[in-house]
Amino acid sequence: MLEEVNLQSLVLMHYSIALTTGDMIESSFDDEPIEITMGKNHLTEGMELAIFGLKPGDTQTLTLTPEQCFGVRDEDNIHIMPLSDFPEGMKPDVGFTYAFGTDEDEDITGTIRRIQGDEVEVDFNHPLAGQSLVFTVEIIDINNSHAQTMQDDPS
Repeated sequence: MLEEVNLQSLVLMHYSIALTTGDMIESSFDDEPIEITMGKNHLTEGMELAIFGLKPGDTQTLTLTPEQCFGVRDEDNIHIMPLSDFPEGMKPDVGFTYAFGTDEDEDITGTIRRIQGDEVEVDFNHPLAGQSLVFTVEIIDINNSHAQTMQDDPS
């Protein structure tokens, strides 16, 4: 009996993500397959749900809503920052994405939308937020033998 993807599977797969216009965002089909562990935020929850129950050899293509992918755009995630907040030697450019440090020592990415005078408008939404995406997956192999180990180790 073939194993199927469950909530703790280690999955070897090919995948692609495209806009509904057909523009490809990324794909592993012309490269090496990727290995993900379910429940470890390697995929969005919607993408994990899309592969749940699949078996080796299965392929699937689904159009996922923004909520199933990278969320809806939130205008509250757009902030105006003083140009002086940027490190010396790091001149922000419109359209570029930068990593910003948080008070919790984490990095969050933001895209420069506008520079006006000494103010910079930064969009902290995921670049694909608000987009429906076409998610294609081919399951190559599944390893469920480590599931008990994962239950014992919450990291």
